[in-house]
Amino acid sequence: MTTPLRPVAILLVEDNQGDVDLMMESFEELQILVAVTVARDGEEAMDILFKRGAHIDASTPDIIFLDLNLPKRDGREVLHEVKTTPILSRIPVVVLTSSSAESDILRAYDLHANCYITKPVGFQSLMKTIQSIQEFWFNVAMLPRSGWGGSL
Repeated sequence: MTTPLRPVAILLVEDNQGDVDLMMESFEELQILVAVTVARDGEEAMDILFKRGAHIDASTPDIIFLDLNLPKRDGREVLHEVKTTPILSRIPVVVLTSSSAESDILRAYDLHANCYITKPVGFQSLMKTIQSIQEFWFNVAMLPRSGWGGSL
């Protein structure tokens, strides 16, 4: 297992503060080197990605963890815009949501999600899931870093 040279930059798009807290606690407990930016709704996620308004200095994420059911702009819309915008399309998007509906799974993959995970119930299950994500996405898969697609 290799250790990244720098923290993996994650954009966590999640409106539920409890889920955000559990994710952050999981990263800490597992000692995963990450730099997490949290977007509370789909509009804020797009502002971060396009470096608009208060997010002009936001870093470009290495990977996006995206909930589907969000206020203002839902996760499906965010996923569509990310994957159809050339400057963003290479950023891997892991859909991490409570829905296990086949229609949501199919729609997410139709919109080019890189992965679809149903949120586990309970902290230990979440930690196992995060550990699996970390092993694959941070240690096995090659993430596009610095120079991943250009600048805005």
